[in-house]
Amino acid sequence: MFTVTKSPNIEAPKLITSLPGPKAKAIIDRDRAVTSPSYTREYPLVVEGGDGCLIEDVDGNIFLDLTAGIAVAATGHSHPQVVQAIQEQSAKLLHMCGGDFYYEPLAQLAETLVAKAPFPQPSQGAKARVFFTNSGAESVEGALKLAKYYTQRWRVIAFVAGFHGRTYGAMSLTGSKSVQCQGFGPLVPGVTHIPYGTHESLDYLEQNLFTSMLPPSDVAAIVVEPIQGEGGYIVPEDGFLERLREICDRHKILLILDEVQSGMGRTGKLFAIEHWNVMPDIITLAKGIASGLPLGAILSRPEIMTWPPGSHSNTFGGNPVACAAANVTLQLLENGLIENARERGLELQEGLTRLASSFSCISPPHGKGLMMAIDIYDNQGKPDPAKRDRILQDAFYQGLILLGCGKASIRFSPPLVITAEQITVTLNILNEVLKKYS
Repeated sequence: MFTVTKSPNIEAPKLITSLPGPKAKAIIDRDRAVTSPSYTREYPLVVEGGDGCLIEDVDGNIFLDLTAGIAVAATGHSHPQVVQAIQEQSAKLLHMCGGDFYYEPLAQLAETLVAKAPFPQPSQGAKARVFFTNSGAESVEGALKLAKYYTQRWRVIAFVAGFHGRTYGAMSLTGSKSVQCQGFGPLVPGVTHIPYGTHESLDYLEQNLFTSMLPPSDVAAIVVEPIQGEGGYIVPEDGFLERLREICDRHKILLILDEVQSGMGRTGKLFAIEHWNVMPDIITLAKGIASGLPLGAILSRPEIMTWPPGSHSNTFGGNPVACAAANVTLQLLENGLIENARERGLELQEGLTRLASSFSCISPPHGKGLMMAIDIYDNQGKPDPAKRDRILQDAFYQGLILLGCGKASIRFSPPLVITAEQITVTLNILNEVLKKYS
């Protein structure tokens, strides 16, 4: 019986069995016998339900969740207003293919995204355009097609350690881990990866690649995360994104911003790129946009999204139930959760900075808002992924759910409803775990 939603002020974490408990063990055994070995399960956690930042497993153990289902549950697990919107829409219409027919939840969501996107807002005439997808990877795939169609060019520039998904085109842009592309080649041709976030990298692009083997007139787009997600929650150097925009303008290259993980309020802005006031040409979205339902989007300036009817479509993108959830999600973000992400993010940053001053094995935090990370070091000050993984496991067995990213980083990407008290609990648990490694 799931009890968290019946007791919203319940103490968390609260562990009443060993981990995994008996019910969890049984389900894990069943799962392992029939599911793909490609799944990466970090912990023996079998989830029964969730409420806000709390997760309850099938044995009644309650955890504090600092992952939000990989930055997806933006408004918290099972936010009552989101659930109500899903229930009401489900009772009216589950599916009618937005690629072939019309319904209001899709139009309403597109209007909101167009109004909020960091594109020029014309006083009259053409507005930005939206294409709805099912996931971040599908959004990236579509953006790649759109850029090539519009520019009639075939090359693309992406970044080392960037992550854009595991479908074919998205995987070709991804530069995160070799296991993600090993055995699947050849990949989509024409993709060049350069190091992320530094002016030195852009110097190399302009002074070496553009003059030798990568004619800029062949480049359709540069695809970049404003803050690298899976790469380690890396914030680029000052001026990096502005310079990317200038390079794109000079060579008539499209700038595609992958905001799948950094968007939807996570950084204290609706879109992370708003921290730099850089205008994109195309934006890809997913994860937090619908608080847990599968939905993604491609946003573009109006003159770019001109592909003809039938040239790109799908069956489930913009599903009416997912759109209903997204419409409420955006309302909740604008009505306090983006500001909460900013405020709680500052508290998290300050707390992690204090921990870094006490424990030499962790770095000061980096990121923005509730997209924050620390790096884990060995005794020689080098990244230590094995130690990072042990810390994650130790935290789990104390009821705190965290995930890694980058070479040896721990990410903090909680639901945006997290409270100051829950930030304090997180820091206290992490402090106790880190004592073991001091």
